[in-house]
Amino acid sequence: MTGTRPTLGAARDVVLPVRLDPSGVAGPTARAAAGPEWRRTSHGRYVPAYVEPTAAQRVAEVGATLPRAAAVTGWAALTWRGARWFEGLGPDGVAFPVPVVAPTRCLRPRDSLVLHEERLPVVDREVVDGLAVTTSVRSTVSLLRHAPDLDTAVSQLEMAYASDLVSPAEVAAWVRAHPGLPGVVRAREALALADENVWSPMEWTLRRTWAEQVPAARLLTNRPVFDRTGKHIATPDVIDPETGVLGEYDGADHHGGARRARDLRREGDLRRHGLEPVVMVGADAHRPGAFCSRLRDAYTRVARRAATERDWTLELPHWWRPTHTVQLRRAIEGTEREIWLGERSARPPS
Repeated sequence: MTGTRPTLGAARDVVLPVRLDPSGVAGPTARAAAGPEWRRTSHGRYVPAYVEPTAAQRVAEVGATLPRAAAVTGWAALTWRGARWFEGLGPDGVAFPVPVVAPTRCLRPRDSLVLHEERLPVVDREVVDGLAVTTSVRSTVSLLRHAPDLDTAVSQLEMAYASDLVSPAEVAAWVRAHPGLPGVVRAREALALADENVWSPMEWTLRRTWAEQVPAARLLTNRPVFDRTGKHIATPDVIDPETGVLGEYDGADHHGGARRARDLRREGDLRRHGLEPVVMVGADAHRPGAFCSRLRDAYTRVARRAATERDWTLELPHWWRPTHTVQLRRAIEGTEREIWLGERSARPPS
C-alpha cells in the first residue's frame, strides 16, 4: 500500500492515509471504505481500521495532507521529534487536534487539526522524517502561547527542556525576538518559572504547592544526594538544600506492592541519613491540604534535629557527571548517555 508521500514517517511506525482506488489495490474501493475495515482520516483519505491512533500516527495523518506553505507545530512537532510526554491528550484522554501553522487559510476545516494563521519564515521551518515541522524552539513557544493556563505552560516547557530539544536561553532569545505575537506574555511568564532539570510533568505542581507553603525555600530539582563517603543515596524530585526536606511525586505506578515496599525501604534509608522525605500523590494535586500538612510536619521534625545528624551532602564526588542543565546533557555522548541519563538517554530522531 502506498501513501501520498512515501517518505513521510519512514523512521516511525505509522501508516499513511491513501485515496480511494476503484481496483482496491492502492487503496480501498468506495464500498470497502464505507465498511468497518477502514477509517476516514480526512476528505477522501483512509487508513485501515486496525491502525492505532497514536500521537505519531495522528500527526502523520494530518502531515500527509499539508500544502507546502504549512507546517506542523506545537506538541505535535515535539512528539514527531521524539520528545516524551507530548501525546496530545487531555486529562480525560480525549485527543487534541494537531496544530498546524500556515500564513493563509489553505486547509479544509476538520476535527483532526487546528490551524494557526501566522507568518512562517523559512528559518522557522524544517523537514524531519519527511514532515514539515516548525523548529523546536518555535514549536515550544507555540505550545506555551496556546496553553490554557500558566500551570500547563510551565509544565509543558519543563517537559520540552527534559527532551533537550530546547534550552532556556534558546526559548528566551526567541521570545525576545517576537515580542508582539499573541500569547507571548504567557510564554514569558512560563519561562520565568520553569526549571530545566525536571523529569516528569507533575513536578511543577509539587514545587508550586511547596513554594506557596514555604516561600523562603530555595528548591532544587533532581539533584543527587550523597552520604559523607560519596555514596549516592537518592535523587529526589525536589530538595530544600538548607534543611534536607525533600519531596517526591508518586504516581499510580508507585502503589503496587513490590514498588511500594521499595519506596518504604528508601524512605527509611533517607531518614537514617538525616533527610526528611515528603510524598505528594495524585489526589494532592487538586486538594493539597494533606500534603501541606505533611510538609509542615517535616519542617518541624527537621528543626528539632541536631546538626550532627546531617549525614548527607549535595557536593558531587569527582567521578559524578552533572546533568542538571540542557547544555550539560547535550554534551554527553555515546554509552555515557545511558549511564548518566538512563531512560532519558535516547536522542530524539531527526
